[in-house]
Amino acid sequence: MSAVRVGLVGAGPWATAVHGPGLIAHPSTELTSVWARRPEAAAELGGPVAASFDELLSQVDAVAFAVPPAVQVDLAIQAARAGKHLILEKPIAASVEDAERLVQAVDEAGVASIVVFIRRFAPEVVHWLADAHANPGWAGASARWLSGALLGGAYSASTWRHEGGALADIGPHVLDLLDAALGTITEVHAAQYAEPDLWHLILGHESGATSTASLSMRLPMRPTVTEVSLYGDAGYRELSGRATPAQESYSVLLDQFTETVHSGQTSHPVDVRRGLHIQRLLHRARALTA
Repeated sequence: MSAVRVGLVGAGPWATAVHGPGLIAHPSTELTSVWARRPEAAAELGGPVAASFDELLSQVDAVAFAVPPAVQVDLAIQAARAGKHLILEKPIAASVEDAERLVQAVDEAGVASIVVFIRRFAPEVVHWLADAHANPGWAGASARWLSGALLGGAYSASTWRHEGGALADIGPHVLDLLDAALGTITEVHAAQYAEPDLWHLILGHESGATSTASLSMRLPMRPTVTEVSLYGDAGYRELSGRATPAQESYSVLLDQFTETVHSGQTSHPVDVRRGLHIQRLLHRARALTA
């Protein structure tokens, strides 16, 4: 089958490290066009640079976004209405209302979408979730994601990450994993915020299980602590660390995205509707600390 022509929006650290190289290297995608606020940065990604977003849309089958959520949503809606498939970053929008607008646009256009919940595409996570589903009876789970990403490094200058903190940036990953392992999260029972950017959540699941999460991006952790554990009748299962680099997980994401596009399907386990579910949970958690 012909390669899916993808346009990339954004030229920041994540676009440079993951999206750009991944789209160029993957056998089923072609990085056809790049558009960013700074054309010189866009040129460094290795694809042809578009002079405008409209020009990019005229050249592609799909659009990958690597921009802040408040910027992503309106551009993604425009792309969907133009019939373009979407590779979306998390969170998919800056508010529940905007996320709902995006889902409506995707549904009306009948395009495929996938959200970069990057950990879901790592083999060790796939195996951990398969084991969780094969052994029912989990009573609960706990997650910790503690890092110093906002203290220094590639993402420390990101305005939206500083404004939203750990809940906005790594919260979607943690909520997605807990939800995928224990079943749909239906309640945010409690949320507490304290400095330095430290969030504690208590979550209720449709299955009756309860999970907890602790998140921060302003703790001097080297390396980052990432742990998710399940416990119950089946014993204890821990997912610790990040064995698979983001670039390899992104390649798996592109495998699934291009298969979805070529098949004519418009749904995927982590599509825009999944993004809306996570957006609603983020909103409930933040509202409890307002």
